[in-house]
Amino acid sequence: MLRDFVLPESIARADGVGPEVDLGRRRGSLLVLTLGITRILEQESLEVSVWGSSDGENWGSRPISKFPPKFYCGMYSILLNMASCPEVRFVRAQWKMSRWSKRETMPMFGFYVYAEESGARVSAAVA
Repeated sequence: MLRDFVLPESIARADGVGPEVDLGRRRGSLLVLTLGITRILEQESLEVSVWGSSDGENWGSRPISKFPPKFYCGMYSILLNMASCPEVRFVRAQWKMSRWSKRETMPMFGFYVYAEESGARVSAAVA
């Protein structure tokens, strides 16, 4: 089962943007995006969105996909139909964090995002 990391696992303490990833042969495919949260502090939230670009320079004004806000460790998957945006060649993750606790001033999350073609897990299990 081949997984392509849109954002390798990392620890973040502030809002940020990940590296651009070339979709290659996955352009126009139905993708499964998985957000894995491995570390978290209490009383904070993480919002991760995926942005698309045809040239790696212009990322538009809206994400092509977005995970609902998350508050707990776990793995969360959503579908992204790249057929609806055939011009997109590159993707990248962007995240925003918030914290509402008075004890700790900075949020902290350990997380990753990977993409795989829909059906890849079934194909790997059959093979």
